[in-house]
Amino acid sequence: MRAEIILCLFSVISAKAEEIGLWTDSNIINNRLSYDVYHTTEEIDNYLKEIAETYPNVAKLETPSKSFNGRPINLLKVSTTNFEDQSKPIILIDGGMHGREWLTIPPVTYAIHKLVENVTEPDLLDKFDWIFLPMANPDSYNFSIVSSVVWQKTRSTDNHPLSAVCLGADMDRNFEFAWRPIDLDGTPCTPLYSGNRPFSEIETRNLRDIIHENLNRLRMYISFDSFGSKVLYPWGHEPTLSTQALGLHTVGVAMAEAMNKYAEDNEHPFPLGYSVGSEAIMRGYTVGGMSTDYAHSVGVFLTYKIEVHGFFGGYFQAPRYIIPTVLETWEGIVAGARRAYTLF
Repeated sequence: MRAEIILCLFSVISAKAEEIGLWTDSNIINNRLSYDVYHTTEEIDNYLKEIAETYPNVAKLETPSKSFNGRPINLLKVSTTNFEDQSKPIILIDGGMHGREWLTIPPVTYAIHKLVENVTEPDLLDKFDWIFLPMANPDSYNFSIVSSVVWQKTRSTDNHPLSAVCLGADMDRNFEFAWRPIDLDGTPCTPLYSGNRPFSEIETRNLRDIIHENLNRLRMYISFDSFGSKVLYPWGHEPTLSTQALGLHTVGVAMAEAMNKYAEDNEHPFPLGYSVGSEAIMRGYTVGGMSTDYAHSVGVFLTYKIEVHGFFGGYFQAPRYIIPTVLETWEGIVAGARRAYTLF
């Protein structure tokens, strides 16, 4: 953790302000999202809306909740059977849980593109229904883009007496499973603050409700995170293995191998590949209240945190690394879904 913080600070200090500004310049091509810039919350929401309007037989836009600041938390359902075939497993994919982790959103929107606009893997539509939540924490992402690039937490102001000064909580430490363990995340003014209670954040409750509303068919959950080049599975709250570790590891390896092979074959600019393992063991420390642990604890078989690469910038990678990232993560999603299907 200390190394990540140091690298994060180094990245901020060394970045030129004018260069960071270029990262968010609007660049929509043919009314679709491009992958050579980081987009605003409005541009991403407009993309989801347009996909739903253009492909109504496959895609459906829903806004199950709004953020603390009133932004829509939009999700896109993708299905060839209008989510009515109860035999089809559901895969849930999210990104943008932490505002500063800009690179976690493009893999989600690119997966939408590959399943709706440019379908090259039709079997994934035949076998699965999909739920995509590109911006799980839109207030945080917007604040990072517009005001403070390092912002991580939500933007709530009702957690504690200091909320007007120390806003928000870490969304991925706010779930009601092993909430606030031995790690020191209880100080409201730290980026790791877990909230004054489990599910204190609207954004966390929204994701919880999505999980439970689809729990009867939800078999796989992928949350994109930054940074670390890892495919992580439960448990993260303690250094032990899930009783379903064999299946978790098997599918995790399939994803990592596919991403690493694609990167190697296409000479992508990342020197190290993805590694796989249970989160607490791989990290060397424990974290409570995470979405992947929570989802697994309530019955979702396969839950993963995919930490995208962080080289050449840590959390703040230049736009030229977006395309390599989305191409290889898509290969991981494809391989993981296909391998998972053999286990259901």
